[in-house]
Amino acid sequence: MTNTALFTDPSLAWLNTAGKHSDIALASRIRLARNLKNIPFPNRAKRADLIQVKELILRLIPAIETATGLHFDYLEIDKLNRLQQNVLAEKFLISQKLIDSPENRLVILSDDLSVSIMVNEDDHLRIQCMAPGLDLNSCLQTAFAIDDAIEAYLNIAFDEKMGYLTACPTNLGTGLRASVLLHLPALVMTQQISKIINISPQLGMAIRGLFGEDSLGNIFQTSNQLTLGFKEQELIDNLSATVQEIISHEHDARKALLSYSHDKLENRVWRSFGILKYAHSISQHEMLNLVSKVRLGVDMNIIDETQADILNLLLIAGQKNYLQNLNETENMSPQEIEKQRAAVIRKIFTGLQNRKE
Repeated sequence: MTNTALFTDPSLAWLNTAGKHSDIALASRIRLARNLKNIPFPNRAKRADLIQVKELILRLIPAIETATGLHFDYLEIDKLNRLQQNVLAEKFLISQKLIDSPENRLVILSDDLSVSIMVNEDDHLRIQCMAPGLDLNSCLQTAFAIDDAIEAYLNIAFDEKMGYLTACPTNLGTGLRASVLLHLPALVMTQQISKIINISPQLGMAIRGLFGEDSLGNIFQTSNQLTLGFKEQELIDNLSATVQEIISHEHDARKALLSYSHDKLENRVWRSFGILKYAHSISQHEMLNLVSKVRLGVDMNIIDETQADILNLLLIAGQKNYLQNLNETENMSPQEIEKQRAAVIRKIFTGLQNRKE
């Protein structure tokens, strides 16, 4: 795969505003962890083992294409430069683990980037399927299709009592992790988000900020914590129900903001819009928080001069490595990165405005 757009285009087919509940649910993801029988897990595998896994999986790309109806290609992580590796991580297509140990590691990607299969990460296979909005079931169907295509040819490590065997004990059983990316600015503004985060473990869920513990951009990832002793569909149904409940609370909080703080909210939205559109230097922290307010304004019909797509685009286009890769250099000062970020934001605003007209 040599498509340069992969590293220079911030848009992602699975990260758009076409999905169900997309005003709050940005994207859904299913990840299956699988290992090949009688081959040591990657953290204990020898070089020959890793090469064997690589070769076995690469032979199955045609079978995976037939099972999904998608076209796939692959990238060898150690053949990419550090900026390219980091851009893939910023696009949520690979993990930091692959970057830290790139030799004999692969990522197999569908043309639309809705499927990412990491080879020799913590597990021999990490199958990731993504979709816009709240749509865990379609992600699960695609992941199962890939899993079935692989299991038709290879023996997968499985125990009758424990289920699928994985490198991390928390993935034992189904080997499934499901997550939904949520934009929850009203719950943050009304100081209700902590209640939801605190109660989530009781529901078998985890809610954390996308960018670590900080709630930058008011974007949170909600995921299942349990895998052992449950069927995949049970986990999906439980997460979907929890997410829909959170969405309902976010809608209520937005209505409350409109009713009791309309003028204040409107002012914050328009100020954020003006700074983003005209700034000539901006940090990632400031960008994410301003974009969140603008997106909220769009979704609440306070502002219609832009489109909701801007939040999704800037989740990638405002990232440090993406900006450095555009300039084809790692040697950019923080000030240069902030100037480049502002220029990209202005360009995106102009592009969205022209598209609207």
